[in-house]
Amino acid sequence: MLVLLPPSEGKTAPEAGAPMELDALSLPGLTGARAAVLEALVDLCAGDEDRAAEVLGLSPGLRGEVAKNAGLRQTGALPAGEVYTGVLFDNLGLAKLDEAAYARAERSLLVLSGLWGAVRIGDRIPPYRCSMGVKLPPLGALGTYWRRAMDGVLPEVAGDGLVLDLRSSAYAAAWKPAGTVAARTATVRVLHEREVNGELKRSVVSHFNKATKGRLVRDLLNADAEPASPGELVDALTALGHRVEVSAEGTARKPWQLDVVVVEIH
Repeated sequence: MLVLLPPSEGKTAPEAGAPMELDALSLPGLTGARAAVLEALVDLCAGDEDRAAEVLGLSPGLRGEVAKNAGLRQTGALPAGEVYTGVLFDNLGLAKLDEAAYARAERSLLVLSGLWGAVRIGDRIPPYRCSMGVKLPPLGALGTYWRRAMDGVLPEVAGDGLVLDLRSSAYAAAWKPAGTVAARTATVRVLHEREVNGELKRSVVSHFNKATKGRLVRDLLNADAEPASPGELVDALTALGHRVEVSAEGTARKPWQLDVVVVEIH
């Protein structure tokens, strides 16, 4: 099983430590593309601060991120699973997993990134600010840029097993499973069900869908669940106490869509 996760805007900064080494990251087929994005980002942020902040979409309160980006090659690095914070990663709770569950997380989780393309949770990276929605000169839109590199790498990483795609739309643009991979890929939508004037109503959960997705992955890792297909994933999540419905079966052109129905959002 391969689980695709979005990164988080919030990131932990190490107090000290050795800088990251591009050649040491997983998925070496992405090394050249990573080097190009890193060079473009550092060059941008080492120049005009106002322009860099505009390109990166930074508010006045985040202007300090420009200088941090400029020093990425010297900044201390941590495993990606410790760098990324936020709702999804808080509810995934990597630090609370036992040794066996954490080893499964290292094998199965892949975090998409505007800067690194994709990393495993054990890959050592520095904190950075560069979302997939950025148009980074001279490379252009990062979602489009990364798609070319990802198409040559991720199908092999996916192998012939299940792909659980929990990415947000911006990060989904960087790689779109196709053919046999699409047919065994499952995306997840979180629906909130509640009673309104005596009738059950459902609405799509926005912010808190990240919390639910984090808990889904945590439960699968703790249970040593290894579903090999979207159908087996439905069975596994149901057995773990989640309410899951198939809203669309996958084809060679589009993944399966699963709905996880919750009655409380938190």
